[in-house]
Amino acid sequence: MPKPNYSYINQLSNGDKAFEAKLLGVLAKELPLEIQEFESNIALGNLAEAANNVHKIKHKISLLGMQESYLIAQYFEENLKNNRLDLYKVFVQILKKMTTFLNQL
Repeated sequence: MPKPNYSYINQLSNGDKAFEAKLLGVLAKELPLEIQEFESNIALGNLAEAANNVHKIKHKISLLGMQESYLIAQYFEENLKNNRLDLYKVFVQILKKMTTFLNQL
């Protein structure tokens, strides 16, 4: 599974380091809150809401250049909508990788 990286953000910024810093700051601020909400919804069995959380997080996965992980998130989102937790453990590992990467900023 690929690790988070700056490649897509670098493409978006076209070399604008201030833009990159701002975008990464937003990701670092929002992701922990979204993960917390996701985990809460999973614990409460609110799988439809958890699917909405995954939908939001999915875009952050894309921004961090994790295309394979994005596809996993897409499948996981659909599984949640169908009341299935398949791919839960894999998705949690993706979240851990993203969190570790953003905490290194």
